[in-house]
Amino acid sequence: MALNIKPIADRVVVEAAPAETITASGIYIPDTAQEKPQKGTVVAVGPGKYADATGTLIPMSVAVGDSVLYGKYAGQESQINGKDYLIMRESDIYAVL
Repeated sequence: MALNIKPIADRVVVEAAPAETITASGIYIPDTAQEKPQKGTVVAVGPGKYADATGTLIPMSVAVGDSVLYGKYAGQESQINGKDYLIMRESDIYAVL
């Protein structure tokens, strides 16, 4: 089912990657000790932001399907159609993988 959401301005909807449940050495991590993921996939992108001085539209530098890294406390958590998503500004994204 396609995600039926259209972010406005320079906002992006990201589906967070699942939290790590096992370390590289094979130790299982309990749910209470798992860290919030800082990586995810872009599922929806707004049109961009208008420049203050000139009023021209600044296009987004991320696209749907991009894997991104974002800040630990970035975005607003939201549940849409039973799935958890983050809605954040493009400036909260640190890098595209």
